[in-house]
Amino acid sequence: MLLAIDIGNTNIVFGIHNDKEWVNDWRIQTDHLKTADEYEVIFRSLLTAGKICRTDISRIIVSSVVPSLVHPFREMLSGLFDNAVINQVNPDIYDKLPVKVLNPFEIGSDLVANAMAAYQKYGNYTMVIDFGTALTFTTIGGKSEILGVAIAPGLRTAVGALAGKTAQLPQIHIAAPPSVLGENTIHAIQSGIIFGYTGLVDSMIERTEQEIGESITVLATGGLSAVIAPLTKKIKACEPMLTLEGLLQINTFI
Repeated sequence: MLLAIDIGNTNIVFGIHNDKEWVNDWRIQTDHLKTADEYEVIFRSLLTAGKICRTDISRIIVSSVVPSLVHPFREMLSGLFDNAVINQVNPDIYDKLPVKVLNPFEIGSDLVANAMAAYQKYGNYTMVIDFGTALTFTTIGGKSEILGVAIAPGLRTAVGALAGKTAQLPQIHIAAPPSVLGENTIHAIQSGIIFGYTGLVDSMIERTEQEIGESITVLATGGLSAVIAPLTKKIKACEPMLTLEGLLQINTFI
């Protein structure tokens, strides 16, 4: 079986694939200060609860946008799965992929995984919008290449900054309010964030299509994709497992 791990700035998402389907997946909070031993306790506990035998895992693929966790995770995985082959998504492997990677030393490995999964499932002229710590737009062109990426603060990042930089505005639950006209503080923030970001998403899609002169298939992934996607005009589908699917695809090419 394959263990795919996506180490993000806010969450670490990982899943087990048995060559037919995902048999289990988990999401834990990213903690930059945790040691290899502490992460081993978490992984060991979750795998045991999921009735996954560690010796059944023969392959591991890791994507990380948190450099400080790369070494602790490699140490933890080597000890917990001593017979598994561990691969890291990095520029050394990009030339083996069917998708050409723009600026390989700058683009996040999670965005490469998203692009791989989107390309394998939907083909060229595809955009992946990832609603994570950052809101990212990754566009695949007509020659199986990543044309470019746009990055904005994620929804939680924006809400956190708003609450942190103002004296009277609270942290809120991120959900669509009953009206664009907020009648209280919470609804007012929800309106600005949810409907404001919906407009941002629609505008970015429209501008991208105008610039490349093609209609594109738009996918959404990330923890808050289900909040914004139903309010937009162009998002075709939510793909919550897209990054792990991309890691699964990448593993077949390396």
